[in-house]
Amino acid sequence: MKSIADRIAAAPITWGVCEVPGWGHQISAERFLADIRALGIHATELGPDGFLPTDPHRLAELLDRYGARVVAGFVPAVLYRKDLLDDQLAYVHRAASTLAGVGAEIMVLGPDAATSGYEERIRMDDADWKTFGDGLADVRRIAGDAGLHVALHPHWGMVIETADEIERLLHTTDVDLCLDTGHLALAGADPREMVRRFGDRVAHMHLKDLDPAIAGRVRTGAIGYRDAVARGLYRPLGQGGIDIVGVVTELDRHGYGGWWVLEQDTVLADAEPDVEAGRLAAAASYRFLIEITGRNGRNGRSPVKPEDGYAGTAPRGAT
Repeated sequence: MKSIADRIAAAPITWGVCEVPGWGHQISAERFLADIRALGIHATELGPDGFLPTDPHRLAELLDRYGARVVAGFVPAVLYRKDLLDDQLAYVHRAASTLAGVGAEIMVLGPDAATSGYEERIRMDDADWKTFGDGLADVRRIAGDAGLHVALHPHWGMVIETADEIERLLHTTDVDLCLDTGHLALAGADPREMVRRFGDRVAHMHLKDLDPAIAGRVRTGAIGYRDAVARGLYRPLGQGGIDIVGVVTELDRHGYGGWWVLEQDTVLADAEPDVEAGRLAAAASYRFLIEITGRNGRNGRSPVKPEDGYAGTAPRGAT
C-alpha cells in the first residue's frame, strides 16, 4: 500500500471554486494547478462542471503541463425526482466520460436536492427513497461501464446528510461512501464514530476541520450555509473541533488505502479576493496530515515549507 503522503489530493473548492451560482470569485484552473504543484501535491479532484476542460484530450494536456492527475470528481445529481432523472443521468454520463478519459478512479456522487445551493433541507419519503435507489443503480452502472467506482458523499443541504440517513443508505444498498469529516460533523455526527462503524464501506475521504461555534449557528438557522463558509466554517486540519487524528487512526485500522482529499470549502469575496487563501490553507492541512501520520514512520518529509503555512487566524472577513 502506498504511504499517505503518496495518496494526498487537492480539491478546487479549497480555492473557492464551487458549482453554486454566485458563490464568489472563481480563480483560473491554471492558478489552481500552479498552486498545488508548488505545494508538492500532484493529484486533484475534477472540480465543478467546466472548471477543468471536459474534453479528456484537452484536460490531459493541461494536467501534463502541471504534472498533475485527476483521481476523482464530485458529481452532484438529483436522483429522487423521476421528472429530472434523464437529464441528470446525461450529466453523469458526460462526467464519467471525462473522468475515465484521464484515468480517474472514483466518481464522488453528491445526492443532490432539487434546490439552488445548500441552504434548504429536503427530506425524502419512502417513495423518494425508492426512486433514489433506482437512480443510484443507474449511476453505478454508468460509472462501472466507464471503469469508475462510485463513492456516495453525504453532504449538508443534500438528501443524504445525517447519520440516520447514512445508515439507511448502507442498510438498503451496497454502495460505498466518500466520508467528509466537515459535513458529517456539521450534520451532528461524530466523524470518528462513523468511521469506526462503517470504515469498511469507505472508498474515498474528504478531510476538513470545523469551527464548532459557527457550525452551531448553521444548525439553528441563525446563519445560512454560504454565509457560514465565508465566515470560516471550515478550518485547516488541526485548527477546529474535529478529531482528525482519531479519524485517520480508525481508517488505518480498517486498512484504508484510498485517497485523502484536502478539501476546505472557501468563499472568496468578489471584491479584492484573497487568492492566496487556498494555497495557505492547503499547505497547513498538508503539513498536519504528514505530521500525524509520520509519527508512525509511514511517510517522508513534507515538501511544504513553513513559510507557506496558514497562520491559524480566521479567513479575511470572518467574524
